[in-house]
Amino acid sequence: MSDKKGVLVVFSAPSGCGKDTILRELFKKDTENEFVLSRSMTTRQPRNEERDGVDYYFVTREKFEELIAEDGFIEFAEYNGNYYGTPKKPVEEWLSGGKTVILEIEVQGASKVRAARPDAAGIFILPPSLEELERRLRNRKTDSPETIAKRIALAPGEIAQSKYFDYCVVNDDIGTATDEVYTILKNIKEDKSNV
Repeated sequence: MSDKKGVLVVFSAPSGCGKDTILRELFKKDTENEFVLSRSMTTRQPRNEERDGVDYYFVTREKFEELIAEDGFIEFAEYNGNYYGTPKKPVEEWLSGGKTVILEIEVQGASKVRAARPDAAGIFILPPSLEELERRLRNRKTDSPETIAKRIALAPGEIAQSKYFDYCVVNDDIGTATDEVYTILKNIKEDKSNV
């Protein structure tokens, strides 16, 4: 077990800002294996390509409700008939092991985590502009026009929440944004270690 205390980091952004890509690149830079990406738990069925413990922890509704009763989540919510939440146990184990634990979470969940864990640091990824965000969402070709319109409509409200985060990074260039997030994470860890 490490004698250094771990750090909890809430990582959020509107859809299309590149947070998944930044995280993928970030973990390539993490040669010392300091960072861990927490996985959410859900009661929904896995999609074809999804794997238990990799994409989500897939559990029954009964198991999820047991964990709610045992205070087993940092945060949880019910959306579209399914539960989603951040399990407390693995996060606490990683933190005791001195890891920097990253919770990739939407803005509403991020506010719940920050309320439950005021020691958590927050990093928000911003698009260079709403026009660029719309272009990225359309170029992904993964969502219907209705879904894209909904995400674009939600983005200004989500962006307004960035003021509640400790750090904001504009993703104008993926390499630059990744380097900036990496530096922030290293500095957060250093600051917490010196407390």
